[in-house]
This record gives sequence, structure tokens and C-alpha cells, in this order.
Amino acid sequence: MSAGKTTKQKKAEYFERLISLLEEYPKILVVSCDNIGSAHMQKIRRTLRGKAVLLMGKNTMIRRAIRLNLNRNQEWANILPLIFGNVGLVFTKLELRQVRDVVQSLRVPAAAKAGIFAPKDVHIPKGMTSLEPTKTSFLQALNIASKINKGQIEIHNDIHLIKKGERVGSSESTLLQMLDVKPFEYGLHVVNVYDNGTVIDVAVLDMTDADVIARFGKGVANVAALSLGLHYPTLAAFPHVVLNGFKNLASIALATEYEFTQVKKLKEFVKNPNAFAAAPAPTAAKAAPAKVEAKPAAPPPKEPSEEAPAAFDLFG
Repeated sequence: MSAGKTTKQKKAEYFERLISLLEEYPKILVVSCDNIGSAHMQKIRRTLRGKAVLLMGKNTMIRRAIRLNLNRNQEWANILPLIFGNVGLVFTKLELRQVRDVVQSLRVPAAAKAGIFAPKDVHIPKGMTSLEPTKTSFLQALNIASKINKGQIEIHNDIHLIKKGERVGSSESTLLQMLDVKPFEYGLHVVNVYDNGTVIDVAVLDMTDADVIARFGKGVANVAALSLGLHYPTLAAFPHVVLNGFKNLASIALATEYEFTQVKKLKEFVKNPNAFAAAPAPTAAKAAPAKVEAKPAAPPPKEPSEEAPAAFDLFG
């Protein structure tokens, strides 16, 4: 946008650019942009070049541009509830997870400034610090137990200095600055995802193929159980219906003279289970004589004397 253009012309050009991006790119990452400086934003744009397009703007302008052009695509209305707070739009044609990883890799460490809301908990571990002994009174004001050890301050216990969601106080901010600790990270943070007209949760981007298969299997199992309980035929319950039907037919065949091919072997087993258990015995019996024949034959006079005691021991 050139400097000589009026506000109305600039808005018209912004609307045209937004709509052209919506028509060209089917996927959008809605990102929060809190506490990001201009230099950091330029670095993000350079890194995303060739992979995605980052568009910032006032929420009212984004909503108005979309509402005025819903006749082109009614699915754009699903984006409207996502435009709140300090957000931007990342347009892409690549895999959403890939672009999300690039976006979140550009986060930089930042100090805990007084007055901001903490995005996460901040802990100070016990042990030696770089603070001079003159700072003991400052720590006492924060109810932090400490002592002087070898010319430096040592903190006795682990300290939960700042809780997530609470406003950072000036004392806590000053202490972290003295310790040279930058506990927070700032950058683009993905808060919502739009994919071909559908708004999906950000957590879906972390799902693997194994997670999808596991959840699909669980859903099929639930449908099959419900179908069997209601006696309502479905494709998921069909294998169970066939198996249950076979069990019923097998029960009838075992209790009556009725017989069919699939149950024939089962009926034979029920009638004579020993026949199946003794099936390997003939093979062993055939192998034994072969081994006996391979041995040299004993002299004829000694055979009766060896067999007679054996017969006596077994049956006497």
C-alpha cells in the first residue's frame, strides 16, 4: 500500500487481499500474536516465505471483509467466531502440522515484565545464586529463605515464584532480572485451525495415524455392541452376528442328529475326544520298531530270560 492512498482505498486493497488469500489457500492457522516486536515479526514472515502467508489486521476489518463476501463461499462464515483477541491468519497449502511446527519453532525467550499475565508457572530452584550478599533483605521481603555462602546468596528451598494466569508483580519481575532469568517465551501461538471449511481443535494436529486407527477401532466396537444389544443389523456387527449364528447351529447339531460340513469334525471330537488326543501315538509306535530292528539281534536263548522278569514286574 502506497503512502498517498486514502484510508478507504487502503481498506479496499486489504479486503481484496484477504479474499484472494481465502480463495487461494484452503487451510488457515489462527495464531495469537501477543508481545511480539516488529523485528521478531519480520523474522517470522521471512521464515514462512514459500510455506505460508501471514496476514495481520484489525479484527473488525477481517470480519467485515468476510461477511461482505460470503456469497462467494458460505463456509467462510466458520472463520468469524475465531477472530477475537490479538490474532493473525496463516494461510497455507502444506500439511497443517508441518506449518504449525515452523510457526512455534520461532518463539524467543522473554523476561517477565511487571503487569503482564504469566503464561506459565515460574519456579526458582534452591541452591547458589549470582546475587551479592546485599540482596538478602530483598529476598526476605519476598519471604524467600536464604543465607550467605562464600560471598554469594544461597536459596534454601525451591520457590514457586509466579503462578500461571496471575499478574506478574514488580518484585517478582525485579528478582528474575537480577537472576538473569527469562522464564517466558513469546511468538506466534496456534489457537484455532480452519481446514477446507471445517474448524478443528488444535490438539488434532498432534494425533498420529496410530491414534486415528485406535479411535476408529473403538468407535466400531461401540457401534457393534449397540447394534447387538438392540438387535439392529449393521456392518460393524455383521461378523458377530454370523459367529453367534454359527454357535447356535453348532449347539443344535450337537444336541440332535443334524449335521453339516463345518460341524462334522466338532461332533466327532465330542463323541470320541480320546481319538483326537491319541492321534500322534501311531507315529511314535512305528518309529520304535524301526529303532529296535536297527540294533543287533540278541541271542535266542537269552530272550525268554529277559522278557519273563519284565512280565512278572508289570503284572505280578
